[in-house]
Amino acid sequence: MLAGLSGDELRNLAAALRAGRLSVPLSQLALASYLGRAAGTAAPILITLTEQGLSADHLAFFLDALASERDSSVRGDASVELVSTGPEPAGLAARDTRIVVRELFRQAEHSVVVAGYAVYQGRDVFRALAKRMEERPELTVRMFLDVQRAHGDTSRASEILRRFADRFRSHEWPGSRMPEVYYDPRSLDLEAAKRSSLHAKCVVVDERVAFISSANFTEAAQVRNVEIGALIRSESFARQLGGRFVSLAEQHLLQRVSGI
Repeated sequence: MLAGLSGDELRNLAAALRAGRLSVPLSQLALASYLGRAAGTAAPILITLTEQGLSADHLAFFLDALASERDSSVRGDASVELVSTGPEPAGLAARDTRIVVRELFRQAEHSVVVAGYAVYQGRDVFRALAKRMEERPELTVRMFLDVQRAHGDTSRASEILRRFADRFRSHEWPGSRMPEVYYDPRSLDLEAAKRSSLHAKCVVVDERVAFISSANFTEAAQVRNVEIGALIRSESFARQLGGRFVSLAEQHLLQRVSGI
């Protein structure tokens, strides 16, 4: 298990994952060079997390959050909880993705940041958030979504954005009050080699709690697929994560979708 790892060990693993010195799929041999004897107990859970869908970047986020929890354990101001979708193995209980996401939306007081790669059947996924926006007019909701140029589509970027906005309003959003929606303009470049994807999948509520997951905002990912995530109750981490997206928007590196 990970309980025996120090904050420094967790951060070193996270740094190795981000730098590419450790890559998915993980192996016990590769982890042993960073953890020594501790790899015998820590490696199985780390390998399982990546086998069940956690990417190297998501695992690095999780390990950094866990390191922060170690550092703040005296104050007791942080916690990390495993969240999953799919079959529940015996003896390894975890909270359900759909339930956690709905609870976060229902508890929001002043701000919500949502980042998602794929949104499909969003009316059900976002119903609790839309209702909360109606209940609390002061609630600010910013969504950072992946808007892609389909293969062979040579339409102007403005036309692709118009179609996306029409679909979002008519098929994905269940409320009358709309969130702010942002996209990465690089994803619409005419040259495929220059395009990017907004691949992050997370929720930050009130700058105090963050949820990072492999799960997209689709019915399948929220209910049926095998997905793994971490619910992180840490104000410092939540501020950093949410603030990263807000800063990208404020610096116009991510841009607002007009018409939403």
